[in-house]
Amino acid sequence: MPLFSPKEIRNLKLSAVPLDKLRSFTAELGRINTGNSTDIIKRLIDIPNINPEIDTFIKQQYVLKINKRKDLISNEDLIKELNKVESFSWGAIQGQLDQKIQAEYVRRIVRYNDLLGNVKKKLHDDVTSYVICTWFNHWTTVLLEEHISQHSRVIPTLKNIKGTDIFFDGQPFDLKTTYLPRDYNVQSALQNPRELAIWMYENQGAQRFGSDNRLFVILIDTRNPEDSWKLKRDFGLVFTRIDKFFNEERVSSADEIVFSFAKKTYTAAAKTLIISI
Repeated sequence: MPLFSPKEIRNLKLSAVPLDKLRSFTAELGRINTGNSTDIIKRLIDIPNINPEIDTFIKQQYVLKINKRKDLISNEDLIKELNKVESFSWGAIQGQLDQKIQAEYVRRIVRYNDLLGNVKKKLHDDVTSYVICTWFNHWTTVLLEEHISQHSRVIPTLKNIKGTDIFFDGQPFDLKTTYLPRDYNVQSALQNPRELAIWMYENQGAQRFGSDNRLFVILIDTRNPEDSWKLKRDFGLVFTRIDKFFNEERVSSADEIVFSFAKKTYTAAAKTLIISI
């Protein structure tokens, strides 16, 4: 079942706390904090009324994590840097840069000086474009995820845990911030986000396959889909839409979807927030 029981949620939340912080939390409760994470969680999992204390501790630790990032660069300065990006063109298909280098340079060019000339002429620009796009996506996602994770109805994870980035309305979700797939009809997406979510599950890459609950944040410039990347750094608009979504939405069995992948059928809970202009 995609919806988890309260005890399963407690276990997931505690499992997403690094061991040193888990020991600190346990000591604050006046409990024995020796052993590994599994040992400590076993002692905590059935303590009555512990849920609010777990949530408060995680939120406090997450704020400290954000403050540490802000020591590197403030929100204001980071947004200024992101606004310096003038174009968004990968230059190479994401995840296939090495394949491109092998096919177009290493295995095709036989003379050393020709190799250097082609690298300077073309590959340098491809790599630069690729790095800029990756950098832009990373840091815009950082700001979006930090904003989401500070919402009162969201509990973030404090370390990487497969298939779970946040807990929303008491349930775990893998948070996916992306753009509308190139071949997907804009109007179909806006009119039926549930079908879009199913499509996203069924068309994910095999190497990154997952059937975990997912919360999709999808950005669409309906006038010019190619400019949807610019929408991701329109934080005034995006944050407003995010807050409205998390204030109003609820998670229930109505969010369950059934999808097929590699001739198998899966069930997951999926929420979709489409931010469009």
